Amino acid sequence: MSAYDTYQDPLNSRYSSSEMKYLFSPRNRFSTWRQLWIWLAEAEKELGLEISDKAIEQMKAHQVIKDEEFSVAAEEEKKRRHDVMAHVHTFGLMAPEAAGIIHWGATSCYCTDNADLIFLRDGLDILLPKLATVIEKLSSFAKTHKSLPCLAYTHLQPAQLTTVGKRSCLWIQDLLKDLKNLERARDDLRFRGVKGTTGTQASFLQIFDNDHSKVEQLDELVTEKAGFASAYIISSQTYTRKVDVDVLNALSSFGTTCENIGQAIRLLASFKELEEPFEKDQIGSSAMAYKRNPMRSERLCSLGRKLRNLGADASATYAAQWMERTLDDSAIRRMCLPQAFLCADASLILLNNIASGLVVYPAVIKKRVDAELPFMATENIIMALVKKGISRQDAHEEIRVLSHEAGAEVKQHGKDNDLIERIRKTAFFEPIVGDLENLLKPETFIGRCPEQVDAFYGKEVSKALASYHEKGVVNVVEAAELNV
Repeated sequence: MSAYDTYQDPLNSRYSSSEMKYLFSPRNRFSTWRQLWIWLAEAEKELGLEISDKAIEQMKAHQVIKDEEFSVAAEEEKKRRHDVMAHVHTFGLMAPEAAGIIHWGATSCYCTDNADLIFLRDGLDILLPKLATVIEKLSSFAKTHKSLPCLAYTHLQPAQLTTVGKRSCLWIQDLLKDLKNLERARDDLRFRGVKGTTGTQASFLQIFDNDHSKVEQLDELVTEKAGFASAYIISSQTYTRKVDVDVLNALSSFGTTCENIGQAIRLLASFKELEEPFEKDQIGSSAMAYKRNPMRSERLCSLGRKLRNLGADASATYAAQWMERTLDDSAIRRMCLPQAFLCADASLILLNNIASGLVVYPAVIKKRVDAELPFMATENIIMALVKKGISRQDAHEEIRVLSHEAGAEVKQHGKDNDLIERIRKTAFFEPIVGDLENLLKPETFIGRCPEQVDAFYGKEVSKALASYHEKGVVNVVEAAELNV
């Protein structure tokens, strides 16, 4: 049977990066189990258990599982209905000197759960620099367009003006919250460690003849070898599934940001104010050749929607765990944990690609501003009249009547907004006609947008990204490539 005859997960076949796909691959999973067995054997030997050097040498020589070993493990699992024991058996065939001591004192979750914690840690380490890069790229966009006036919308109706750069800071601010959430999830991770069947360490206490200090040292040694600062003191058979909830909630929250940003770009594209990258040979529609559909942002919304719903899987699984452990957590975690990371990774690739090539159309933006600005300027005009000694109430009534007349021309007849021309032709407004040009300058309606963008980057963004810049992991030069 060809690979084309079986279902392929789009996250794997279309959207995610090779590094994230490898992290959750069968080879990396089972090779990590073997690494955990090596660390356990090394630590047990260091603490006085009789484990030969040759046994550890053989284990290290075969730490990475080979292609031909997968079928051996699969056949054994089919017979035993136990994946860990199938791989203990397979590893023992490759390292016969160690066959008797592999998994000594451990329970299955020593492999599965500790490996999952490693994958959660390493997955977040993959995502965080990518998120920092996206934030930096959008910040560059914000600073470039910090003074470009554009329509702001409340209720999706034209409101007062903002700037293109200020609006993009709204996206950046939410991404900074995601960065903090993911960092917290990463920093909170601890190792399950060496805890035994129900987390009591009874099996290891027996191995070490009731020497509590050696059991504690064993836990510490393996935790250190795995690169964790500490392990949970308390566990059941598993690490608490509350950890999965915290990590996936952070990722799900990021998914909501992705969908929010994607929708904003799609709306602005429909206004023709902003456009995502569009390649020379790209086809927007199979039927309508002129179209430039925002497919990247639409895909971002789609992936974000999937990601924000995956947190529910982790929450439901944690809530349903009975006592020290039930196995109904297994199948769903095999899906939702990798999917959440692959989905977040794919979303960051899209965000990077979009942020690297956003196109702004100032002429269209100005045209749309000009169409609405006369209405927005009415308060400025009233204030100017009051300064000339004219009653505010009289000014308000005069401009109210003209505004309704101009609005009727726009809505009922599809004509341009002619409010300013009506004002120019009405004697009541003669005292301020000479000031109209200044009263209608878009840049006078944007408040402190440019200053806010600069302050936001200087006081918040730059500080949040400082450690990533120091590590040299922020790549603002290259745009992430899409496979499809």
